[in-house]
Amino acid sequence: MFKLSEIKELIKLVDQTSLQELEIENEGSRLLIRKPNKTEQVVVTAAQPAASLVAQQPAPQAVVQTSAAVNIPAAEPPAAAQSNLHTIVSPMVGTFYEASSPGAAPFVSKGTSVKETTIVCIIEAMKLMNEIEAEVKGQIVEVLVENGQLVEYGQPLFLVKPE
Repeated sequence: MFKLSEIKELIKLVDQTSLQELEIENEGSRLLIRKPNKTEQVVVTAAQPAASLVAQQPAPQAVVQTSAAVNIPAAEPPAAAQSNLHTIVSPMVGTFYEASSPGAAPFVSKGTSVKETTIVCIIEAMKLMNEIEAEVKGQIVEVLVENGQLVEYGQPLFLVKPE
């Protein structure tokens, strides 16, 4: 079963992104979050169909306006038109961190040489730190997001010139 605090955090994450729907299944429970027409719908279903929870609440206007402003610049990477570059994309929705801790040196920066297994960043999702690897051998040409920025599934993070 999902904890109320986890559901609230997921609602906040979905609200801050351009995602319209998020569905998660875990140990016989199913969580579905939708935000059609600036509202969020949460449905939690346990293994027995008799136990279900449905809640609707309007999305806060300030958060919606803020998220729209944040998502617009990251939509189109400026150098992505160069077909010889490999794009490292976010495999999940979460918060992008360029270093292992505040004050530490970034994993990579523009001009850094990387291998397939080089860790380029961390994406925090639901309080789990997920190390993201380069996937390709080459050199970082551009970092497309800022430290602490919320990123979406499939959002470009880095451009790499493959070797």
